[in-house]
Amino acid sequence: MTRITRIAPLLASLALAGCATTPQGQASGQQGYAFSFFDIFWLLFILSAFQPLLQQRYLAMQRTRAIRQLERSRGSRVITLIHRQEGFAFLGIPFARYIDIDDSEHIIRAIELTDDAIPIDLVLHTPGGLVLAAEQIAKALADHPAKVTVMVPHYAMSGGTLIALAADEIVMAPSAVLGPVDPQLGQWPARSIVEAAEAKTDINKVDDQTLILADVSRKALRQVKEFVERLLRPRLGDKAEEIAATLSQGTWTHDFPITVDHARSLGLTVSTDLPDEVRAIMELYPQPRNQRPSVEYIPMPYRRHDGAERLPPRDPDRR
Repeated sequence: MTRITRIAPLLASLALAGCATTPQGQASGQQGYAFSFFDIFWLLFILSAFQPLLQQRYLAMQRTRAIRQLERSRGSRVITLIHRQEGFAFLGIPFARYIDIDDSEHIIRAIELTDDAIPIDLVLHTPGGLVLAAEQIAKALADHPAKVTVMVPHYAMSGGTLIALAADEIVMAPSAVLGPVDPQLGQWPARSIVEAAEAKTDINKVDDQTLILADVSRKALRQVKEFVERLLRPRLGDKAEEIAATLSQGTWTHDFPITVDHARSLGLTVSTDLPDEVRAIMELYPQPRNQRPSVEYIPMPYRRHDGAERLPPRDPDRR
């Protein structure tokens, strides 16, 4: 429990302590204000409303310190693009986050504020988002003269993978995954729309909307493939076209996980030397927990030393 989460109980106890005046105070003529139950109710309501805001501010300060620490250890500009479900204000309503134009605007601004000789590290955790926003971010990273490293602690799917392809090096946790970058039109993959339209033997029996969607899908597939190829060609040469086609032309379903080994087999430069500071940063972006957590474990490393496994001491009462 953080300091912020202890504020409400502490102030509530102070309020309860002031609810009654002491006999000594009455005897000396001192006047004390007696809190009513209604006053205490409103005090607790106000505290509960402001507690999430204070906690978010505290987390923001912790994130800044963690980013500074990673920057000092790597000598780089660190940018984070982390999308989780987050609780909003005191209502705690969860909402999902995706790559949008606001993200691209802020990341491009951070890149522009970085000297050409300073490397950039982007911590990336996202399910994807708008193709336009992802392409803007990727283009800005690819144009940066110094080394660009994208770090993926858990996953970077769809538009997240598109951004990762702009990096000189992709650093992933051993279990992290990337994903295909094939375009989607609404809820349907562009490749599937094209194949559905082409499967019709009589074009006169295909409605105009399907034909229009198929035309837009072909353009989207071509545009994404060309963009990915331009990103990869400076580093991968002639392999760029083949990799771009594999990732963008609907080879797999859109949620297909591309593991570290698979990414390497495609020809991408991938490392698994993810700094511990990145994992620490991820801990500062918690998911909202309105109920008990679905995953629990003892947060300490278990390692073997001299052939013996280092585990917590055995409970003496356990037989």
